Amino acid sequence: MNLQRQVFRQNRLRNQAIKPCDVFINHRGIDTKRKVATLLYDHLSRLNLRPFLDNKNMKPGDKLFDNINRAIRNCKVGVAVFSPTYCQSYFCLHELALMMETKKKVIPIFCDIKPSQLLVIDDGKCSANELRRFSWALEEAKFTVGLTFDSLKGNWSDIVTSASDIIIRSLMEIDYKEQRHWRRQNSTPMLI
Repeated sequence: MNLQRQVFRQNRLRNQAIKPCDVFINHRGIDTKRKVATLLYDHLSRLNLRPFLDNKNMKPGDKLFDNINRAIRNCKVGVAVFSPTYCQSYFCLHELALMMETKKKVIPIFCDIKPSQLLVIDDGKCSANELRRFSWALEEAKFTVGLTFDSLKGNWSDIVTSASDIIIRSLMEIDYKEQRHWRRQNSTPMLI
C-alpha cells in the first residue's frame, strides 16, 4: 500500500488545480471534531490530498451553506462519520443528503453507534420534504458498507489508517474511470 500511496500522491500533486477538495468529511462536531474527524483530516492532508473539514477550510465571514454545498458538489468522495448525536444536527443531515443526491461515493464510519440506531427525529424544525430527504439519505448510508469504531476499545490510528486507505482506493478508482471516459470522448477514429 505504501508504493500505491506514493504513486497516487505524485499523480495528485500534478493535478492539484482540478478540484478544490477531494474528500468532504461530514461529522457531528461535538462528538467527533477533536477526534476522528480532525485526525482523518490531518492524515489525508499529510498524504497531499485536499480534504474539507468545516473548521479547517472555512474562515470568519464565509457563507456556511455556500461553502459547504460547493465543497460537497466539487468533492469526489464523502466520508460520513456517524456518532450518537449525529441525527440531531440539521447540518449533518443536510450534508449527507446533498452527498447522496449528487451521487458521491460515501464511506460511512459508525463511531460509537450502530447503523440501526440512526434515526431522523421529527422535532418540528424541518419541513416534511426535508424529513423525507434526510430519512432517504440516512437509509442509503445505513445500507452502505462502512467502518465501525468503538472509541472505548478501538485504536484511533487504526481507524484513521483504514479510512484513509479506503479513501485513496476510492479516489484512484474514480480518477481511473474519469480518465477512461475522457479518453473515449477525445479519441479520434482512424480513417482508412
